[in-house]
Amino acid sequence: MKQTTKNILGVGAIVLLSSGVAGLTTYKMMQSGDDNKQTSFNEMFQQNPNVKLAAFDAINAQPVDLTQAAENSLHAVVHIKSTQTSKTQTVQSPPDIFDFFFGDGRGGQRRVQTPERVGFGSGVIISKDGYIVTNNHVIDGADEIAVKLNDNREFKGRVIGTDPSTDLALIKIESDDDLPTIPVGNSDALKVGEWVLAVGNPFNLNSTVTAGIVSAKARTLGVYNGGIESFIQTDAAINQGNSGGALVNAKGELVGINSVLSSPTGAYAGYGFAIPTTIMTKVIADLKEYGTVQRALLGIAGASLGTNIMEDQQPIDKSGTTLRDKAKEFGVVDGVWVREIVDGGSASAADIKVDDVIIGIDGKKVQNFADLQEALAKHRPGDKVSVKLIRDKKEKSVEVTLKNEQGTTKVVKNAGMEILGAAFREVPADVKKQLNLGYGIEVTGVTGGKMKDAGIRKGFIILKANGKQVQKVSDLEEVFKAATKSPDQVLFLSGMFPSGKRANYAVDLTQE
Repeated sequence: MKQTTKNILGVGAIVLLSSGVAGLTTYKMMQSGDDNKQTSFNEMFQQNPNVKLAAFDAINAQPVDLTQAAENSLHAVVHIKSTQTSKTQTVQSPPDIFDFFFGDGRGGQRRVQTPERVGFGSGVIISKDGYIVTNNHVIDGADEIAVKLNDNREFKGRVIGTDPSTDLALIKIESDDDLPTIPVGNSDALKVGEWVLAVGNPFNLNSTVTAGIVSAKARTLGVYNGGIESFIQTDAAINQGNSGGALVNAKGELVGINSVLSSPTGAYAGYGFAIPTTIMTKVIADLKEYGTVQRALLGIAGASLGTNIMEDQQPIDKSGTTLRDKAKEFGVVDGVWVREIVDGGSASAADIKVDDVIIGIDGKKVQNFADLQEALAKHRPGDKVSVKLIRDKKEKSVEVTLKNEQGTTKVVKNAGMEILGAAFREVPADVKKQLNLGYGIEVTGVTGGKMKDAGIRKGFIILKANGKQVQKVSDLEEVFKAATKSPDQVLFLSGMFPSGKRANYAVDLTQE
């Protein structure tokens, strides 16, 4: 048996050797002749001479040390508990058949008790005197905000300002001591593949650090319903509770605010998304100074070209034309296609036309709408920017003076209901019955401000505001907020006095 095995192995060896000899012989035959010279790989495939190796000395190369960055960050990341207290609300019941025949046809009202709601998230201390940046969705609707530091000290937080469009909020705590902070870095300098840390409080686990790399930049997810999105994508583990926490680079600098988890299960599945500091710094500064964001708009409607494989293949009109077809038509590989110019906007006053393709803002490349939004988010109305675009397959630079959503370059301050100079309450049931009213709010006092200027007196019952029914004070607040952001900034009120006299007023909401 042993001898047989040896023989088989010997034959195998021979066969293999024979194959090698045959191959060598063939190769030599091909090499015969002076004109046939061996071509090297580098000659066949010419490399870019500017390419640099990631590490010249792999033996002595050291791994990235993230311990110091983690240590510095932990103390400046806080745990936030937001509480919506239980409330009694009046709910309008729909009318039934008996109400139609024997009532006023408006249905009835009943009072319900809402349960207390508690949410948790994270925040980042950006100023030693207690200013904290977090996500708007962490504190949205909260009646009470509790902030817990890494050293277990607890403080009561108050909201300075919020911006749902970017999902950012600024809150403040009061401390007798200077608080730890994270130095704010430049997210524009962040590179794909760079190491980052996600610091926060997932699942109420205090002071949690996870590590990963930057997977992509300028991502859009469509989660903010038309808001500004230009996310940093990272594979550092981000879970529920991380919202509002810090994304930190290897130097220990804040480069993003962790905001969104993309997962089919609701738990970490590989990627998280953070708001870059280039957007955060401007938004937060505006909230502190003005109470609202001074947002500059280009005044266009458009779409990204060449950046989304699936969207590029979808028809955009009845003819079946796709974004890929448009990119070929314009002779571009990426950029933002200008589909429409908004009347009275920034672009309408500049040399920007329909079917232009925007490829840059102030020297920064614009590949998609997220890049464009991020570039504009750094600016305020009145700023001038240089827009690079493609028109008729030729590059062109256009100077644009940016405007706000009102179509002006004025600073817009956050106008609270206090500028009306009045107090309100829901119309009492007996007054409703007396005047045959189904809804309305009563002006219980006028001390000054915009309502006094408009001639409105105590006792006036507001039935409609800018054409919308006003059933409770919150309805008026909602219409008021929308009116302050409209170009006209006027609140049209219609209603009546207890005497039965009808009246209409126009309240000027503009501020000097």
